Amino acid sequence: MYLKKALWSDSSPEADTPSPVFEPIKSLDRQRLYRELTLAIRAGLREARAEFSFLRIRGLRSLLKFLQSVAQSEDTIDLFCHSQSIPKLQVVPVLFQHSLKEAEELLATDLNHIFTVEPMKTASPATDAEVSLALRVLEGCCLLHRDSTNLARQHNAVTVLMDILATRGVLEQGACLDALIATMLDSCSNQMDFEICNGIEEVAHLIRDKQTEENLRLKCGEFLLLLFGHANVREKPSMMTIHEDVRRLLGEKSASLTWVATQLGSTLNHEQRLTTLHFQARKLLDSIDLY
Repeated sequence: MYLKKALWSDSSPEADTPSPVFEPIKSLDRQRLYRELTLAIRAGLREARAEFSFLRIRGLRSLLKFLQSVAQSEDTIDLFCHSQSIPKLQVVPVLFQHSLKEAEELLATDLNHIFTVEPMKTASPATDAEVSLALRVLEGCCLLHRDSTNLARQHNAVTVLMDILATRGVLEQGACLDALIATMLDSCSNQMDFEICNGIEEVAHLIRDKQTEENLRLKCGEFLLLLFGHANVREKPSMMTIHEDVRRLLGEKSASLTWVATQLGSTLNHEQRLTTLHFQARKLLDSIDLY
């Protein structure tokens, strides 16, 4: 659902002096936006909780389009952040309770239905498309709302994502790398969980495996550059730990390229940064021996 402008918001004041009704109109517009925003979240979450995968996919697509709409304005971002302080409107928990369940949870059997006449409720397993969409929604939530990273950690986000990275297909793995970066952004707890899970080792394995698709290998290279660049800004001990892991797993040349790449491009705009990141990731891959 896209958030629309109010009809009265298109009119501009003819004079520099604000109209007496300007503040009330502004307040009404904000209330309308918040009402539409909460309705869109409720509608998306209702389907994201459904028993059938095709309904969950529809809900996730709605939520993703909604987040793209929210990101267009600071006002709507603020309203979205406020909405996420209300438990019934929180998006991240629903993702982990339905679309991003761990395999052990899916296999767990509830025996209570054996001793009652109530039929057991079952939900269809998440498809590749559903998992990929859920990861994109998770990424969007964490980028727009900082506290969503804490909500994600309450559901063992990094452990779940690393399991997806190790066991799922290329579609989910690419989305998983983006979601990992988003969940670790400004979250020391999630970064520590990533280190405990030996995350860099798993990413390095995908890069060096010649059976890994080229686009995914390139995505892994971009992931390492973003991870190292963020650590470079954050704190020296973490930066040195990542550098040592890259050197040990991918070689001295790759570690040096990663180091140099993160020192460049601070004055570039967004498009230039993306182009440079892609080029540097390609250069990193070319320095690695496959097995």
